[in-house]
Amino acid sequence: MEVAFLDSNWFVYGLLPLLIFFSRIVDVTLDTLRIVFISRGNKIITPILGFFEILIWLIAITRIMQNLDNVATYIAYAAGFAVGNYVGLRVEEKLAMGMQIIRIVTSRNASELIKSLREKGFGLTAIDAEGKNGPVHVIFLIAKRQVAKTVLSIVNKHNPKAFYSIEDVRSVNLDNTAYMSGTTRRGFPRWIRKAR
Repeated sequence: MEVAFLDSNWFVYGLLPLLIFFSRIVDVTLDTLRIVFISRGNKIITPILGFFEILIWLIAITRIMQNLDNVATYIAYAAGFAVGNYVGLRVEEKLAMGMQIIRIVTSRNASELIKSLREKGFGLTAIDAEGKNGPVHVIFLIAKRQVAKTVLSIVNKHNPKAFYSIEDVRSVNLDNTAYMSGTTRRGFPRWIRKAR
């Protein structure tokens, strides 16, 4: 009975492509997260994600190779890859792991902006510099990714025309919180945040 079900048209052209589609979504989502953890230098969770990613991929590709005449499996595989990229990016965005360095350059007087950022608990470094059209103020701060929007809302409130750039930081000295904001040890365990 079980063999007959696996050979039925309902399974081969309906359920099998659906299973391949969802397995590919999971596989590509894990791949996206694995790449993020690689860029963060994490040596523990990366191989675990890689193991499950390749295991799911092997199962999916094996089923496709057993059904080479089934075009629906090809479409499901490609569609799962496309949707998996989107899902992986959304999951990574929601997790908002890691730290970012935010650089703010403003030609206006930055004292109110600096005061407001410090009142919100952000450690920062401010320097006077020379820009294309004269003197500017440059502000550097490091913050958790999930609070970067808070920083930008403060910047836009005080100087909507300020230039800013944001970059992910691979490693941060978490023992020194004098220069950072939102770096408490709650949330992900240390071995996930950064493997030493």
